[in-house]
Amino acid sequence: MKHHKHNCVSRWTAACLAAAMLLAQAGCGSHDNPQNLLPQDDGEELTISLFSPMEKTDPNAENVARSATDLTIAMAEERLNLTVSYITYTAENYQDKTYDDVTLDRARNNMDDMYLLNPDTILILGAEGKLMDLSGLESAKNLRDIIRTANTVDGKLVAIPQEVAAYGLFVNVDLFNQYGLALPNTPEEFLECCRVFQENGIDTPIGANRWWLETFVFAQAYADLYNGGNTEAEIEALNTGKARYSDYMRPGFEFLQTLIDRGYIDAETALVSEAIEAEGPDFLAGRTPIVMAYWGAANTETAYGKTDFEMQVIGFPSSLGQMPVMPMTGWAVGAEAEHAEAAMDVLDVILSDEALQVYSQTNRVISPSKNVSVECVPALRPLNARIEEGIYVLGSNAGMSVEQWGNTCLIVRQLLGGASVDECMAAFDQLQDAALSQS
Repeated sequence: MKHHKHNCVSRWTAACLAAAMLLAQAGCGSHDNPQNLLPQDDGEELTISLFSPMEKTDPNAENVARSATDLTIAMAEERLNLTVSYITYTAENYQDKTYDDVTLDRARNNMDDMYLLNPDTILILGAEGKLMDLSGLESAKNLRDIIRTANTVDGKLVAIPQEVAAYGLFVNVDLFNQYGLALPNTPEEFLECCRVFQENGIDTPIGANRWWLETFVFAQAYADLYNGGNTEAEIEALNTGKARYSDYMRPGFEFLQTLIDRGYIDAETALVSEAIEAEGPDFLAGRTPIVMAYWGAANTETAYGKTDFEMQVIGFPSSLGQMPVMPMTGWAVGAEAEHAEAAMDVLDVILSDEALQVYSQTNRVISPSKNVSVECVPALRPLNARIEEGIYVLGSNAGMSVEQWGNTCLIVRQLLGGASVDECMAAFDQLQDAALSQS
């Protein structure tokens, strides 16, 4: 997997993918287009097309950054006697079309067999009946409940990831110790830490970007929903309009507004900043005590995998303490794909416990299989402990009528741009009303 710091391609392990591309031809919508499948002569082995942001168009090309997936794909190719060709999204023209826009176009036009999808496209394509039901796969029997919850649309399991994405607060423990601060659990404790840092000369304690501030919102909005024992009923109330998304979201947005008003977050800078690229240098230099990022950033030396200080990754502040936020992406198969059944066989191999063990050990990530576990780096142990306790919130849930991760990301940007909390809540109400009108 490639964690692309310019466009958050890591939203395999997170969503709200910001990169974009311009399709070579506006009307490329069928398998007749030579860009969609590698040439295949009579007598050659079957070729399965896979569309993703993997930056690998030649199946035999070396790509160290995504070796974990390559290893599992190779297992499938060998066992099934076929070839998987990578049809690749790149960010060269990202200002024109997002990855999500492109995957919607391609899946609706049956241009590929397999897709790596973000949460919003999983919900849209699943609701449109464009994705195969994966619940019958042998590998699906071993999935964690969180996977089924997040990626089930209209009773069908339509996507499965190779890893469970988890977001947390990356904190400089040395700075917290220097000023006698305990790591925060609640919003109130978090605000007090920021106050102390600012009074001691750290003007902007939180390094933020335009992608990931929604994590604060989710931790506060859904702490009770996902951990209070009444999850299904609460989601049903939201989907039927008996409850309002805006009522859940308001405390998190008010908290972000407080962080902005007190100068703990630089809203103008965050609004135009790319993930890690903007806040990373100050965090690594010990000038910023707090940033937010995904699990894999703690394993990657190009991100936060090598610091000169003690770093810990903790959950976001909530009424229930430190709260991991877990958006969900996944592999999917087009319901009308040319090689749908063979693509399902490929998924069954790459999502098997054997393949996921290889994948998880290579990338040191949380596996979607309840049977596969890998020792995480010390910095991630606080976040992992909460997840293993079953304490977390989902940042994406295909069972909700309003897509969560992408929409919340965009509405947070409205807040950063000067919109009021009430205006942001009105945006959620509008989204919910639109979803209700279509139900």
